[in-house]
Amino acid sequence: MSIAAKYRPYYKYEDYCQWEGRWELIEGMPYAMSPAPVPAHQSVSTLLSFEFVKALKKCKNCKLFQPLDWKIKEDTIVQPDLLIVCEKIEKKFLDFPPVLIVEILSPSTASKDRGEKMELYQLQKVKYYLIVDPQFKKLEIYEYINTQYEPVSVNPEMYHFILHDNCTVDVNLLDIWE
Repeated sequence: MSIAAKYRPYYKYEDYCQWEGRWELIEGMPYAMSPAPVPAHQSVSTLLSFEFVKALKKCKNCKLFQPLDWKIKEDTIVQPDLLIVCEKIEKKFLDFPPVLIVEILSPSTASKDRGEKMELYQLQKVKYYLIVDPQFKKLEIYEYINTQYEPVSVNPEMYHFILHDNCTVDVNLLDIWE
């Protein structure tokens, strides 16, 4: 064990539930989710949500959620910007992997979203991981294939997602940029 790991704080879900504000917890390490997202982030989130909600109308079991707690294990709780879940959530948090996650980059989260969180989502076998960069108007789609994420598209106008047994959707991704 490294010296830093030996002395850094280590928290669990019970601690996380006591904190004010928005936080994530990855392997016991807390990450503050502030400041609030900038307007470009919120705009892309809203427009992307709209496109997914429209596309998901024909899928009865799959639902889009804005940030909610996904408790992966006692010391790891994340709040993706958007996520699609195709099973019923029985608890006050998600306790199984969603089928799709969207992270919208900001300067303060970009390295975590492309590093720790991407690796974490890959380990959890989340089928699709979308990384959206509002600054450069870039949307990257990664798909979990075999044992890892493979880049499958960058800035597609439309994309065909196979989400669940009877749920496939074509999503317009061109209209998310104002």
